[in-house]
Amino acid sequence: MLRKDLLRVSRAGGGYRPQFTGRDHRPLAARVLGTFESHVGERRGDLDDALADLEADAAARNGDFKLVRGLAALVERECEFETRAAVPPRRVRRAAFEAAEAVGVASEAERETAVERAADALGIDAAAVAETLYADRDVNRVLVDADVRWDPDSLLEQYDLSLAQTALFDATEVRVRSNDPKRLVSAVKRLRLMYEVERTPEGRELVVTGPDALFSRTRRYGTAFARLLRTAAESAEWSLEATIDDRGRERTMRLSDGDVTVPDVEPVAEPDFDSGVEADFAGRFRGLDLDWALVREPEPLETGASVMIPDFAFDYDHADFRLFFEVMGFWTPEYVEKKLGQLADVEDVDLLVAVDESLGVGEDVAARDHRVVTYSGAVRVKDVVDVLREYEAEFVADAAATLPDAFEPDDDVVTLRELADRHGVSEAAVEDGPFPGHELVGRTLVRPSVLARIGDDIDDGTALSAAEATLDEYGVNDASATLSALGYRVEWEGLGGGTVRRKE
Repeated sequence: MLRKDLLRVSRAGGGYRPQFTGRDHRPLAARVLGTFESHVGERRGDLDDALADLEADAAARNGDFKLVRGLAALVERECEFETRAAVPPRRVRRAAFEAAEAVGVASEAERETAVERAADALGIDAAAVAETLYADRDVNRVLVDADVRWDPDSLLEQYDLSLAQTALFDATEVRVRSNDPKRLVSAVKRLRLMYEVERTPEGRELVVTGPDALFSRTRRYGTAFARLLRTAAESAEWSLEATIDDRGRERTMRLSDGDVTVPDVEPVAEPDFDSGVEADFAGRFRGLDLDWALVREPEPLETGASVMIPDFAFDYDHADFRLFFEVMGFWTPEYVEKKLGQLADVEDVDLLVAVDESLGVGEDVAARDHRVVTYSGAVRVKDVVDVLREYEAEFVADAAATLPDAFEPDDDVVTLRELADRHGVSEAAVEDGPFPGHELVGRTLVRPSVLARIGDDIDDGTALSAAEATLDEYGVNDASATLSALGYRVEWEGLGGGTVRRKE
């Protein structure tokens, strides 16, 4: 992005069109890059003078001095300047001012005397005092690195992108189409912008509402629109139409993949989640060992003439079932009204909505035949898990009708999870058995004869490590439950291990 005073647009015919660069501007981009490279090791003031000469030349040729400034601003962000001084300039100034106050500077001779006194106090020569006195001012800082990531062509690409982003600072509505709409919606949600997806004859169109619709204009929203453009421009095919508030007059700006591209450089990383509430919930939920997979931003749901993309979905491991999950935490009345309208039009899907208690619309959402949990500050994972358990209970009941009356696996040792996987159900569906040929030890089925042989191989006083090795030989990995079933306990010996003892 550029500063707004560097914006170059054409308003011909009542439109609003950024003045993009062309191949004929490549030599100018090369001169700007060359100017920075040739001034490595020199003062910033000297660099500024050279750039001013470039501006004057551009102004004399075609009046494009803003183009030079814009290109230079982008390159400068990639450069490194430093203050070069043997002694910190602030320390030198303090010593010089103290000496001047003692001498009473009123003439050039008295000034030299003050400088010499300051030099003596600092242990440097008088010439170094004069050079260092204001070395930390921007004009005196030295360019030490101009190894930028752009060549002339990519610099022009970056300039065009930055110019278009700056033009969006005053947008009040943006409509975007892309061959990667899901990625575009993800960016809009991360940027905390109001949006809806409309179906048009040309395809789905993302409509992003600007700040004037809900809030007073802020720089944050202009920056968000600019970042959205970058996401759109990373797609192979896209088009954008923006309504611009041009000093009180409404104008339309149209852009497409033929106007703006993204240079082949790494973009600034963006956060993964729309809000801390969602990030917090996802982190805590994924730490649980459940038969549900959490999916971030699943497929769009039809909502009348538009679509909505829920924040999450839960996929059940043992059935073809998806529960969509929306976190409703934005507080504006306009947003709430729009969201309730979308929820009313969502049909033929299972949807769970977490509603911020401050909205006071939990009952309204429930009236639209959706499951609801409320939250304050953070979504309670337990509340969501309770809902998932209700669905699980239904699946377990349905699966029971397809299971055998008794489970008789050929294995001597098999875990409940392995048995459940073979039948395509959850552990809860098989854990009640019955198991005529096996004994349930912890979460593992073991034939009684195998359990007896294990008992013969373990004696009172056996080291725990040796007992565990024996269990491994039989394919049993639940040592605690198995030893308990055999009538043993573990006598722990600090952190160094333990001994198997017969229960009394």
